[in-house]
Order: sequence, then C-alpha cells, then structure tokens
Amino acid sequence: MRNCFTTFSLITLLQTLPVMVYAADNVAVQSSDPIAQVIAANWMRNFADGKFYPERMISRAELAVIMVKVFKLDQRQGLPKENIAVADVPTSHWAFNDIQIVLKTSIMRGYRDNLFFPNQQVTKAEAIAIFAQAYGVFQFPDETINEILAPYTDRASIPIWARKALATVIAEGFITPDARGNIKPLQPMTRGDMAYLLSKYLQRQQRQPDTPIAPEAPPMK
Repeated sequence: MRNCFTTFSLITLLQTLPVMVYAADNVAVQSSDPIAQVIAANWMRNFADGKFYPERMISRAELAVIMVKVFKLDQRQGLPKENIAVADVPTSHWAFNDIQIVLKTSIMRGYRDNLFFPNQQVTKAEAIAIFAQAYGVFQFPDETINEILAPYTDRASIPIWARKALATVIAEGFITPDARGNIKPLQPMTRGDMAYLLSKYLQRQQRQPDTPIAPEAPPMK
C-alpha cells in the first residue's frame, strides 16, 4: 500500500508552485495553468477551433479516452483479445478502442443489455471514482475516511460507493474544495475540473532530483 498521507501544509505549498511538464517532444514547459499542463502532456486536447472549453461536461466516452492516455491502460498485460459486445458503441465509434480497453481492465463498467452510454455525462463523484480505480484506491478504514472527509461542507452528499475514492484523491492532494468548502460530488464533471485533477496527478509524476547517497560511516574501532 502506498504512503497514504500527505500533510495539508505540504499539499498547499505544492499547489502554489509552477509545474514543469513535458510535451510529446520531451521539451520542458513551465506553467501553472492546469489546462496548459494537460495539453502539453497530451492527456487532453483543444477542440478543432483551438479552444479548450473548460465549462463543457465530460462524457463517458471522453473519460474513457483520457483514462487510457493517462494510465497507459493499453499497455497493461493480459488484456483479452476478443472485444466485449457493446450495443451502443459500434466499431466505427471514435472512442471504440479506448472504451474496449477500459471495459477489459474494469476501470469502467457497462450497463445492462450491453450498453455503455458513451454520450452520457458523468458526475464528479463518478469521474473521481473512475480515476481512483485506475490510480489505485486506498483501502482506508471507515474511521480514516470520515476523518478525511470531515472538513468538507457537503460530505453528506457523497455517494457511499464513492467515499473511499474521494478520500483517496483528497489524501493525495488531487482535488480541492471551493471557497465554501464544497466538493459538489453530484454536479457534472467539466473539462476544467478534469484538467485540474489531472494536473495535480501530473505534478506527482514529475521527475524528482536524485537522492544523494550518504557516505558510509567509518568502521568502529
């Protein structure tokens, strides 16, 4: 299990620092803008008109594509070769391959009658739970989950199935509440919300300086 706890003072400090991100050509780009960071990392893209539209909602198909890119799900070992039957995602669908991958890895699940609902919007709770599933949900005891969620004003609106996932991303410093202390888990996840979450995860992935090796102590006489 990962080291689950990060002091809130350290999280606050890290959130104020500019981040060095690496574009596809490995050129370092310094930016404190989450949208610029995820675009440079090729995790999300602008639309054809060159605009990002952060206020637009994330669909299940778009979320599937993002998860495959961010966590390199297509490179996981042991994926079934045969496709999963999905009635509303034909092979001609623009996200067909990535939807197959998230289903095969169980990062996302379909609905009854072999449906995926690719155009359906996802709530923040759903999107965060899917992100946490790919990242690795910390197996916190209920007492720890309650402690982590306690500072958030609207914690009672967090679905039971999403509480452990939200506790994971909060403990890792990947999301922050609004000015009133709300997470708003039942509101739709926007592209801007997703860019912010991914930028914090990207910050965690940045190359760290080599840890200096302490000299060996002289032998005792």
